[in-house]
Amino acid sequence: MSKWMVSAKKADFNKIAQRFGIDPVIARIIRNRDIIGEEQIERFLHGTLQDLHDPEALKDAGKAADILCEKTRAGLPVRVIGDYDIDGVCSTYILVSCLERCGAVVDAVIPHRIQDGYGLNDRLIEEAHEAGIDTVLTCDNGIAAAGQIAYAKELGMTVVVTDHHEVPYDQGEDGSRIEHPPAADAVVDPKQSDCPYPYKGICGAVVAYKLMQIYLMQMAHQSADKALLGDMEEILQELLAFAAFATVGDVMELTDENRIIVKYGLRQIECSHNHGLRALTVVNDLQDKPLSVYHIGFVLGPCLNATGRLDTASRALAMFRTKDRAEAIAIAGELKELNDSRKGMTLQGTGQAEEMIERTDLKDDKVLVVYLPDCHESLAGIIAGRIRERYHKPAFVLTRTQEGVKGSGRSIDAYHMYDKMSECKELYTKYGGHKLAAGVSMPEENVELFRRYLNEHCGLTAEDFVDTVHIDVPMPMSYVTTDFIRQLAVLEPFGNGNPKPVFAQKKVRVLRGNILGKNRNVGKYRIEDENGGRYDMMYFADLERWHGFLTENFGAAEVDRLYKEGSDTICISVVYYPDINVYRGQEELQMVMQDYCM
Repeated sequence: MSKWMVSAKKADFNKIAQRFGIDPVIARIIRNRDIIGEEQIERFLHGTLQDLHDPEALKDAGKAADILCEKTRAGLPVRVIGDYDIDGVCSTYILVSCLERCGAVVDAVIPHRIQDGYGLNDRLIEEAHEAGIDTVLTCDNGIAAAGQIAYAKELGMTVVVTDHHEVPYDQGEDGSRIEHPPAADAVVDPKQSDCPYPYKGICGAVVAYKLMQIYLMQMAHQSADKALLGDMEEILQELLAFAAFATVGDVMELTDENRIIVKYGLRQIECSHNHGLRALTVVNDLQDKPLSVYHIGFVLGPCLNATGRLDTASRALAMFRTKDRAEAIAIAGELKELNDSRKGMTLQGTGQAEEMIERTDLKDDKVLVVYLPDCHESLAGIIAGRIRERYHKPAFVLTRTQEGVKGSGRSIDAYHMYDKMSECKELYTKYGGHKLAAGVSMPEENVELFRRYLNEHCGLTAEDFVDTVHIDVPMPMSYVTTDFIRQLAVLEPFGNGNPKPVFAQKKVRVLRGNILGKNRNVGKYRIEDENGGRYDMMYFADLERWHGFLTENFGAAEVDRLYKEGSDTICISVVYYPDINVYRGQEELQMVMQDYCM
């Protein structure tokens, strides 16, 4: 079972509520998000794009903009080399579209996941040189490509790196980190220890967006282009949609400026003139509907990732770049079909991984390393994520390829995946990532060594594997009103780092239940609190686990009664969040159960 923890951070909630015109419970939730002081609260509640951090604070951003301005004015060809995931595609689009708008000679290459692997390789550098490219501009990659960048410099090319991943490093004898950034002409990555940028948690597309802010301003002023100067705000607003899309798609924390970027970026996606963005919403039946983080993270975003996994991410970039609406719709349809196919393949691969864990000694490991030789390598990261969710352990899924073994990892909060991998980097031919996700390539004979080292040196305890449910407020359901639920909207957008608030109540009687949904995977219940108030309660999670809990505590016969004539003995504690159900124009309160215990 999960461990429940009630947030107990102190503040004068009534004073905050009165000052900002919000409910005291809302004030408490804001404090639980570590938002302290009037200035921070004001920015959290009412922050605008003017509150974003100064892009000039990014180390080398001004230098990189100077280089790009010089190349643009000289008509020297620039090649953007991105990555095949959501962040890489959006970063590439931001850079290429903005450079083109300013008259640069620019093209783009997105590596093929299987043929090229992640990031730069020698072939991409050689192709750029043979094509007469003067400047290579990376996005969402490059920080770990010291060898390839040195090769490009030997060939006489200028190289500008924009990235957001961890900088490769060695451990000094005194325990210090000795970073090894690539010897590019400019390296723009907030993760550099000497970068003064105040917020390190931005994605690659936001790094690209910030660089283009500086570049646009310089080009407009240096060229005295009044039209460009007038169009700057419109250009940046359009590109903000892609920065927000990538922030959600790359699962960045929705804190600090990320929250503002996503808040305003979602609105921009809804009204975007980009044919590709609009086509994605059309084929997924989301046109003219308010978009949320959920829609980007679980509906639209996976379509972009699917083309990079099963085909080529260049199709997604082409969809964003096309000026033809019909072509955009056609490509978006292809992407959706690929994503539908990917879902089935992921389900099969996840089943194989779970079976391997359950029938071998892997289940006793603290760090799961699952080798599925025949799994499509592009699905390793998704499957690793599913395994992490099921077992609440760091998980790697590795597959066999022509170049050896490749794989991806997904981690838990207690385990810094990149740092731990860096301790045994002699086992790999290539690796990269950050705290919660990583990619790796290695010889097949090193797989077992990799598994053994990570488990022997993980430093994890049993407590780290217990899923913790953080409760914002123990609150009776009778406190909930439609006005209170609407006030919760001031906390949006919800997502990683800014979760939807949850509440808890004891002595909730579950009176009657129904199983709903095409796949019979949703529970709807009539419940009663200790004061006699009755509500509808929905449950969208693991019904098998829920029924096991009920059977263990109340018996199979009582569970059967719950769904037939109703029960009068099931009384539990629940973690919930309140919602408004709209049916045929009528609004009704409903509670959505997140967890439960006796």
